[in-house]
Amino acid sequence: FKLSYKLFVRAMQSLILGDLLMRVLYATRPYEQEEGMANELYSKWNEECKKVVQTGKWSDFKRVVRDIVDEFDNMPLKKITKPRVGIVGEILVKFHPTANNQLVELIESEGAEAVVPDLTDFLLYCCYNANYKAKYFGKSKLSAIGNNAFIAVLNKFRSSVIEALIASKRFNPPARIENLGKMAEEFVSLGNQTGEGWFLTGEMLELINSGVNNIVCAQPFACLPNHIVGKGVIKSLRAQYPESNIVAVDYDPGASEVNQLNRIKLMLSTAFKNLDN
Repeated sequence: FKLSYKLFVRAMQSLILGDLLMRVLYATRPYEQEEGMANELYSKWNEECKKVVQTGKWSDFKRVVRDIVDEFDNMPLKKITKPRVGIVGEILVKFHPTANNQLVELIESEGAEAVVPDLTDFLLYCCYNANYKAKYFGKSKLSAIGNNAFIAVLNKFRSSVIEALIASKRFNPPARIENLGKMAEEFVSLGNQTGEGWFLTGEMLELINSGVNNIVCAQPFACLPNHIVGKGVIKSLRAQYPESNIVAVDYDPGASEVNQLNRIKLMLSTAFKNLDN
């Protein structure tokens, strides 16, 4: 039992620290005064996080969270404004650079800032679905209780990160999964749980409500669930949020990279035009 608990703690710490490093890196790298400094800090703290995860100590975890946020928060940055572009979509295509043809690198090379919601949120989404299943699908209420307990534990792990991000000058904390659900159910049923389900819509709304109006919805070619809750809600989102600038891009080994690039660049041209206005 002790071994299982230690492995669980290390896994959760690794997940949350990975999300934190991604968040602060993407928020600072496009503005760095000294080229390569953000990547250097990332490499430095990535090695430190490995040491922390090996011990699994709470004190070390909280310390490294504070130190990461503090150092990136005080890193010298250029005083310029760039369009912020959110990335949502199918879980693999969203996060894996090879699957999305280096999308973050492309966005930054075009003069914008990439904003990628945390991987932890997807895990919370999977657990949160148990409530709807218990209420409407006849699934076990005990399962819902267990999943809610896991959400509470994960939120406890994440609390140190959220506190540090709220106290920072540059960074925004992630939204709670309950809030994502409330936002999403205005557009889709929470019964949409295949693949990324309603969570995809929730992430787009989280981005829009945090001032990230430009969004790339990355999805595998002909992935029906993601087309329904991703591409399918774009019109409704634009109707309620006229400032939103969303493009759905299909990724597949046989898909044309030129077509993907053209769609993204068209979205970015609108983003720059809106920024000037």
